[in-house]
Amino acid sequence: MRIMGLDVGDKTIGVALSDPLGWTAQGLEVIRRENVEKDIGRLSEIAQEYGVEKILVGIPKNMNATIGPQGEKVLAFIEQLKARIDLPIKTWDERLSTVAAERMLIQADVSRSKRKKVIDKMAAAVILQGYLDAGAR
Repeated sequence: MRIMGLDVGDKTIGVALSDPLGWTAQGLEVIRRENVEKDIGRLSEIAQEYGVEKILVGIPKNMNATIGPQGEKVLAFIEQLKARIDLPIKTWDERLSTVAAERMLIQADVSRSKRKKVIDKMAAAVILQGYLDAGAR
């Protein structure tokens, strides 16, 4: 079962995909947000192209596990996604996913300017890999 992982932000959406067996996650692309129709249209194209069967969306929670303003925005986006894409949508706690992605890129000696271009898809891969590792398939 191929799963698409999303790291939804105000300016970008990081997209990652699992392998067909659901063991590993790889960053795919970063969507520059324009409007909901275009954003979800691109996600729909990716889902069709890769035969995605489930979507996993990272929910940014506060360190005390409450949902703050950014989390509320992501939940609203999920509702719009559900109305337009007929696939199961799951959520996953994404606390510190961007920090983990940043650390991996720094360890790989990726320059600051290149990190900025790929950090969102790497964060999406971290979110999706966490889900896969937890056996939540």
